[in-house]
Amino acid sequence: MHGSRDPMAYDLYVITDEGVGHGLSHAGIAQRAVAGGADVIQLRDKRLSGRDLLTAASAIREITYDAGALFIVNDRLDVALAAGADGVHLGESDLPIEHARRIAPPGFVIGASVGSVAAAVRASAAGADYVALSPTFPTTSKDDAGPGHGLAVLSAIRSAVSLPLVAIGGINPENVGDVIAAGADGVAVISAVVGQEDITGAARDLRARITAEKAKTR
Repeated sequence: MHGSRDPMAYDLYVITDEGVGHGLSHAGIAQRAVAGGADVIQLRDKRLSGRDLLTAASAIREITYDAGALFIVNDRLDVALAAGADGVHLGESDLPIEHARRIAPPGFVIGASVGSVAAAVRASAAGADYVALSPTFPTTSKDDAGPGHGLAVLSAIRSAVSLPLVAIGGINPENVGDVIAAGADGVAVISAVVGQEDITGAARDLRARITAEKAKTR
């Protein structure tokens, strides 16, 4: 059972990255982010072995459970299941959503990165629980992210699917209001929170901006 927050809220979705986290572990980043109000924590680390990723995931599972936040593991369905995570996030070249759905238990969250309206519609049909437009703006956090798709594509996806829609890539305090106004239910960030000296303060500020924009537009 989660804490007091809505377990399906995606307002502020923080992706851990030890490379920009000022020497903090994945768990240390997660602890500070949920203290600032993060609704979702995604563990993402392409370098770690399965064993080490499971160790990090198990630590984050405790932190997010206590905070009432959702815990998602990037890419590795096996690690997500072994750690008791709430879900997995799959890229377009990862395990197909429909195959992950067959393996996953009832209520397990499957998120999908998409780069177009057509991909979002396919992900919805395949059984995704949320879609993330990646990247929304150009970003330096992922070397292979490519150019940003922009707010027009974000709005078009909002019109095409009823799933929760997350924007990822290049989101910061200056543009987050425009992203929410364009139809995103939430934003996924690395640098804007994890890369800041005060992770908790950065998370709190970004979440307040999201809440304020939703109050104006919805």
